Amino acid sequence: MRIALLGTGAVCHALAPELLSLDHDVVVGTRSPRTTLEANKAYARLASRYPALELRTFADAVPGADLVVNAIDGPSCVAALTPLAPALVGRVVVDVSSPFDWSVPDAVLDPVNTDSLGERLQRALPRSKVVKTLNTLSAQAMTAPALIGDGDHTVFVSGDDASAKAVVSELLTSLGWKDVLDLGGIRSARATEMMLRMWIDTSAAVGTHMFGFKIVR
Repeated sequence: MRIALLGTGAVCHALAPELLSLDHDVVVGTRSPRTTLEANKAYARLASRYPALELRTFADAVPGADLVVNAIDGPSCVAALTPLAPALVGRVVVDVSSPFDWSVPDAVLDPVNTDSLGERLQRALPRSKVVKTLNTLSAQAMTAPALIGDGDHTVFVSGDDASAKAVVSELLTSLGWKDVLDLGGIRSARATEMMLRMWIDTSAAVGTHMFGFKIVR
């Protein structure tokens, strides 16, 4: 499968190598490839270790992709993806973003409660199939569920298109996830996005980002 991974931060650093190891073709999207390679030393090191990674602009990364991953920071992702709507028609868009501005001390969730980033993306991309997932975890845990409780924890999916959720669930299973819980339509992304506050406070309480949420039933 050809996967366009939009964003060059921690999620990209976790997902790209693992997706390559599963024999997917991965192209990374950024605003300016030249600036990214010159100013983002962490990404430059990643690129040197994985020469198969292609780095393109957002607009050039999307054509030809079977699946697109939104790993752009929450405050910026809707504006960044909206111009790509024509190229994203019919595509599965996996949204792992969080409605939180990490650059602002003690920032609050926005949107929250009556809306979600997942829903905003679906409205901005009305002919795409947005699936929210992996946003309740640290980047490292997204591709290594077995590092936490031998993998005995839950990853959630939300989306309006059943076939798109099936594709994403299959990909999650290939990444090692044993418990993939379908929460329903994209509206349920409100619930998992609001778990971020719990994730932040739990991280402080237990002294690590490497933990997961488990739905016991």
